[in-house]
Amino acid sequence: MSPASRYLRCEGRELHFTEWGAEQPEVVVAWHGLARTGRDMDPIAAHLATRFRVICPDTLGRGLSQWSPLPQQEYCLAFYERLALSLLDQLGVRDCLWLGTSMGGAIGLRAAAGALRGRIRKLVLNDIGPELAAAAVARIRDYAGSPPAFATMQELEQYFRTIYQPYGWLPDAQWRQLTETSMRRLPDGRVTPHYDPAMVQQFIHHPRDYEQWQAWDGLTIPVLCLRGENSDLLLPEVAEAMRTRGPRAVVATIPGCGHAPALNTPEQYALVERFLAA
Repeated sequence: MSPASRYLRCEGRELHFTEWGAEQPEVVVAWHGLARTGRDMDPIAAHLATRFRVICPDTLGRGLSQWSPLPQQEYCLAFYERLALSLLDQLGVRDCLWLGTSMGGAIGLRAAAGALRGRIRKLVLNDIGPELAAAAVARIRDYAGSPPAFATMQELEQYFRTIYQPYGWLPDAQWRQLTETSMRRLPDGRVTPHYDPAMVQQFIHHPRDYEQWQAWDGLTIPVLCLRGENSDLLLPEVAEAMRTRGPRAVVATIPGCGHAPALNTPEQYALVERFLAA
């Protein structure tokens, strides 16, 4: 199964997204992580598309979506929430299930407690919570803010294999696809990750964006949290607090992963599908 590639203008910005299982009545929004693209969701979207319509956006400044002309104002959760609202309104999606990896989960958490309250019926958070470990944020900000460039695709793939080793097991074909779907070529011919480096200005101009306990405590919908066994971003004590506060999430530990599980194994498919379909 192959997805449809589509574009819509949301809040004055062009967003790209892929759509799987368009004939299915129930919608899953699958939103990627900070420096990634919607194509990361290909494996699980292809699996879920037998029973769900799966919409996988490229966030502003990532993949094939437009780069923001106002990075200080628009690279933040508040603007991403507005983009999500506009996207769903234009697609005629009245309610949905939300699956978000890292930043994509933070957008879903904010929207479920805010602009999409009552429209997001279930929330799956892939290695993200209402509080992040500062050391992990600094690590991600450092590599994402200064993306390297390479002469060859093989060098870029090796870079991705190194920095995304915490994703867990990926077959060689998925590493190659990850590389090919998240690269851009610079004017000098070198290849680099396909995102706007200015998107890390979120951490400078919106330093408290990911502090979301108030939103968490206001949620009343079912939440599944997938935590990578070795995650340095979602700490065990935060995951435990998520079990007992707010919506009292179901927390599942994914062995052999850090930040964040790649959502690409039968075991991970089953966890997500059972929760969404229950």
